[in-house]
Amino acid sequence: MNRIEQLLGDQLKKARLKKGLTQEQLAELSGLHRTYIGSVERGERNITVKNLYKILLAMNCSLGDFFKSF
Repeated sequence: MNRIEQLLGDQLKKARLKKGLTQEQLAELSGLHRTYIGSVERGERNITVKNLYKILLAMNCSLGDFFKSF
């Protein structure tokens, strides 16, 4: 597992929990599958910018705000 994928996954999970969303709810809002969300959060996937944008849009979070926390 690559460190950047793990960092990104950890940040996504923190943002999701801060919004009070389950992985299933986030998946539904973003149009992605729940297992995909889980694998991204665990750092198992190299997420595309397009899918990252979909997830952040579903959480009403800008790319800039998301990356400020890195």
